[in-house]
Amino acid sequence: MTTDTVHLSHSAPDHGQALTVQRLGEHIGAVIHGVRLGGDLSPDQADAIRRALLAHKVIFFRGQHHLDESGQYDFAQLLGTPTTAHPTVTSFGERVLPIDSENGRANSWHTDVTFVDRIPKASILRPEVLPSYGGSTTWASTVAAYEGLPAPLRALVDTLWARHTNLYDYAATKTDDAAGPNSAEYRKEFQSTSYETEHPVVRVHPETGERALLLGHFVREFVGFGSTESHTLFQLLQARVTKLEYTARWNWQPGDVAIWDNRATQHYAVADYGNQRRRLTRITLAGDVPVSVNGERSRLIAGDASHFSDLDQPQPLAS
Repeated sequence: MTTDTVHLSHSAPDHGQALTVQRLGEHIGAVIHGVRLGGDLSPDQADAIRRALLAHKVIFFRGQHHLDESGQYDFAQLLGTPTTAHPTVTSFGERVLPIDSENGRANSWHTDVTFVDRIPKASILRPEVLPSYGGSTTWASTVAAYEGLPAPLRALVDTLWARHTNLYDYAATKTDDAAGPNSAEYRKEFQSTSYETEHPVVRVHPETGERALLLGHFVREFVGFGSTESHTLFQLLQARVTKLEYTARWNWQPGDVAIWDNRATQHYAVADYGNQRRRLTRITLAGDVPVSVNGERSRLIAGDASHFSDLDQPQPLAS
């Protein structure tokens, strides 16, 4: 599973261990060892975690059984400014969004909340109820996908824009086994306020300067293209994002924590656990408005997300 181990920081004085990273693949994914997550991490530890996230796009921690929602939130605050739970889904509280199979299953490739102008920068996910088998999550590097494009296709996407909306229809094609008992009610709340934003298909990462494909299941159409052409082009580009070489798959265990860079990834929750329940808690961090390769910012068409999220100012990493 692993390829190498790299020391990220000095020995952690609070816990007496070195913080290390084990890579899961060439393009995405790493497991972090030697740290007990919480709000009491040292600045060096928090900085090392941020560095690992930028380098590996999604990072994983085992054995964090001590964490509850409060500790998860305290830890999240060290990495950025938490958003409210969701722009439209507010019935579960302000701080934490439950990812619960009883509300449906997100088994479709997506980047979180791309229908607003201020796309979250990262999320922290922690399992509470896991099925006895299945239920893994897969992440894909949208940076690797862009870098792997042939030159003619890269020239096209560099100038391409897409309309994203929460009035998505991907769930309409799913079978009943992807639905939960509360799916209809959850979907109604999800769509209770209409959002639509035009984003560049290629965004420049505000901290690394890397270029990443900004797509996923909230895309309705490409600007200047009809529905049939948009569908064809979307399938072509999504197939590039989800190449197995650009992905990392995580099999959840109790005590796990996953953090992903939402500006550089898509993810997919694999619905292969029958009628069992699967519930995880997600805390999301505020992000910025995407910027195209030509320096143009995303354009808000409908909906105001200011109540959901502040605008993030990327933090400089310590030298």
